[in-house]
Amino acid sequence: MSGILTEQNLIWRARARAVAEKVVRPLAAKYDRLQEYPWDIKEAIAKAGLMGVWIPEEYGGAGGGVIDLCICVEELSRACGGVGVLYAVNALGTFPVLVGGTEEQKHRFLRPIAKGEKLISFGLSEKFAGSDAASLRATAVRDGDFYVLNGEKKWNTNGGAADIYTVFAVTDPASKSRRTSAIMVEKGTPGFRIGKVEDKMGIRCVPVVEIHFEDCRVPVKNLLGEVPGMGFKHAMMTLDKARPGVAAQAVGLAQGALEYAMVYAGYREQFGAPISSFQMIQGMLADMATKVEAARNLVYVAALAVDRGEPNVSKLSAMCKLFATDTAMEVTTNAVQIFGGYGYMRDYPIEKYMRDAKITQIYEGTNQVQRMVVARSLIKESLGLKHLLDFIPKEIQKGVNDPETLKRLAEETANALDVPTHHS
Repeated sequence: MSGILTEQNLIWRARARAVAEKVVRPLAAKYDRLQEYPWDIKEAIAKAGLMGVWIPEEYGGAGGGVIDLCICVEELSRACGGVGVLYAVNALGTFPVLVGGTEEQKHRFLRPIAKGEKLISFGLSEKFAGSDAASLRATAVRDGDFYVLNGEKKWNTNGGAADIYTVFAVTDPASKSRRTSAIMVEKGTPGFRIGKVEDKMGIRCVPVVEIHFEDCRVPVKNLLGEVPGMGFKHAMMTLDKARPGVAAQAVGLAQGALEYAMVYAGYREQFGAPISSFQMIQGMLADMATKVEAARNLVYVAALAVDRGEPNVSKLSAMCKLFATDTAMEVTTNAVQIFGGYGYMRDYPIEKYMRDAKITQIYEGTNQVQRMVVARSLIKESLGLKHLLDFIPKEIQKGVNDPETLKRLAEETANALDVPTHHS
């Protein structure tokens, strides 16, 4: 990655890799089997100073930005995709505070996260509001110095383990543009409880839960930005910043699976030779490695664009998310194939990579939604390229679009509307 990563980026990579290899990899299978939060791994991550990498220095963080977040997520995910998201979801929860919080809120909520003293979660999705994030039903009604929350949230990653919850709720049902707001809810607030704990296919070490609010009274000072109606804007800005992190998780999973496949292919012998000597296997490995490297570069470019505040980062964030996660699913599946029957067995490490990879194509915006985001951006960009029409031949067919036919059609339309044409 010469020319892209700085010396400081590489320092964070080395630090995250050390935690991944010394702590995460030896424990990955244990917590996947138990489906329990790995507090010892979280403490190792915090001790290494990684919990505040993306948080600005003035709020107690390291000031590394999204690029350093992605580097750390990638390294942790090489050893365990669940730990990668366990770490990254804290960025997802803090991004709304960074993009929309007051100075007081930033100091109050970000500092304990940066120090690793507290964990945070992001509450946007509901049972009937997934990709359609504008159709939330949870409500927050102003009552004096409090907002009273009622409703449910689904797919709350880190729920139960987290101390702080960034929750999006409807504060003005009559408004279309300013219908929702983000409110910071702290663990232990009366009326807030954890509901169903999901039994997941992958990323099993990090909890995903339902959260419920029943007349939950939250101080007005916890309304993000202290101005209601900015929730949808804050959510979309957050996802633009967070999607490279999901993509980095996918790159880490793909890289980790590729490395296992490379080693196994050199070790496994059939027909008197390592299977890595067979052209079919070599072709698979070459394609896997090429796509991983392409995905990694796209993720880094998108992360750097976010950090620089470049315009239209939505397209780049969506591109890196869809490409990296599709790559992860393909690479991890091919890695299982290279392991053959052993790859399908739970006592081999590779099947976990495939299970962990699948969710990356779904959460923080399905890849179908990402393609919509990219396509809409391209359609807008095409409006500035109309000069290219001068270089594209225009086909004329008699009776369809020749001058005489167009004139006749215009006259017929004008007569039907009883409006004089410009020829009359």
